[in-house]
Amino acid sequence: MNLVKKGKAGTDDDSDILVEVEPADTVTIELESRVDQLYGKKIREVIMRTLESLQVKGCIITAHDNGALDYTIRARVEAAVRLAGGVV
Repeated sequence: MNLVKKGKAGTDDDSDILVEVEPADTVTIELESRVDQLYGKKIREVIMRTLESLQVKGCIITAHDNGALDYTIRARVEAAVRLAGGVV
């Protein structure tokens, strides 16, 4: 999927994640999380697997995590990517 604009999904509420995505040549993940030391690697893996399943070749993902579970992370990334790709 080719991204054509910026997309955003989620909130800054507890147990949620705010994901912003914008077009780029390579995949870059910028993660801000209060649990980064414990779960940062796992959160990045979930984001990368979701991008791969959507066939996104390049984007900049900015994620502000507040304790979101894996299924929430996947849903927010997919929603942001679909909005950025022009598919709703």
